[in-house]
Formats: sequence, structure tokens, C-alpha cells
Amino acid sequence: MTTPPKTIDPGTRIGHVHLKVADLERALAFYRDVLGFEVTQRYGNEAVFLSAGGYHHHIALNTWESRGGSPPPRGTTGLYHVAIVYPTRAALADALRRLGAAGIPLEGASDHGVSEALYLRDPDGNGVELYWDRPADQWPRRADGALAMTTARLDLANLAAAG
Repeated sequence: MTTPPKTIDPGTRIGHVHLKVADLERALAFYRDVLGFEVTQRYGNEAVFLSAGGYHHHIALNTWESRGGSPPPRGTTGLYHVAIVYPTRAALADALRRLGAAGIPLEGASDHGVSEALYLRDPDGNGVELYWDRPADQWPRRADGALAMTTARLDLANLAAAG
């Protein structure tokens, strides 16, 4: 009888994402000017590190291997999306309003029961999910206690009115 592998320490978390971009200024216009991340470090025209709340960086953008490049074609492997967690529903509503003001279209918007999520593409075609988690005591569960996540249409007008 084999022993199941030990699970990862529950304190483990995903730290940051580092994205290859074709045009640093265009990417900054999205991540800094639309989403509101702050620049914490810049390396000329090659790389920028961005943060929320003074952390060293949550997102890094670079052109080291990708300046002037094109997004990978659909049907290839790679990053599906990066997910950015907002602390409150009101903060997600602010993000929705920022996207609208900038004319950035959504590819989708879902209520997953555990969270509400907006799906879109950054200027380099990278998938981006913006979401907030409901408190864990509000997550839908089956009779046996297991999560019962769903994918339902998100009421964008209701979200936009939040906060």
C-alpha cells in the first residue's frame, strides 16, 4: 500500500507573475493607468515592476525576449490567464468602471458562487481575470460539505453599482 504524497504547506501562496510584452509603454498604460498598479522599479525600456500597496512587485513586465513580438497563437500551450484578487466587491466594481472608461472589452463575466469574476485580455493578448472572493462561509457547498462552484452569468449592472 502506497502512502499518499504529503500536501503542500497551507501557508504557501503564488507570489508574482512576470509577463513578456511587446511594448512596455502599452503594457504600462493597461496595468498602471487602467488597473491602477504602482511602479516600484523600472529598468529603462526593458522591464517594469508593479505593485498594489507597496509590495516589491505583484506583476513584472519585460521586453527581454519579446519586444515587438506577437501573442502566441490560440491552440498553443502557455499561460491561460493571470488572476488578480480584489479585496472587496466594491474594489472589483471600481475595476469594472475603469475598464469601461478605458474602452477595454470583457470576454466574459461569471458568478462562480465562491467569487465574482471579470475576464479580459491585456494589450499583449494575455488572459486576465479580475475577481473578488466571497467570504468562505458563503461559498456554496454540497450536502457532503464539498465545494459546489458554479458558472452563472454575472450581473454587471449590479456589480458596477457596488461601492
